[in-house]
Amino acid sequence: MSDTDSKPTLPDRLAGNPRSPHYVEACFEHEIGIRLNGKERTNVEEYCISEGWVKVPSPKALDRRGQPMLITLKGTVEAYYK
Repeated sequence: MSDTDSKPTLPDRLAGNPRSPHYVEACFEHEIGIRLNGKERTNVEEYCISEGWVKVPSPKALDRRGQPMLITLKGTVEAYYK
């Protein structure tokens, strides 16, 4: 009884890690695109539109749980469904 083409609105802040309080599972049922300063980023783990930052994983550094350390990049953030 629900429309399969309806997509939930993207929140101001969204994280890809299920352990984060900013994780919204319904948003990840569709492919999400992120632009930072007009350039599309494919490796974003978390973003905040109002504060203007994205977090991307470090290529080599790991935290004590074995997860990649996140680097914060600042600029104009745009989130959209592909």
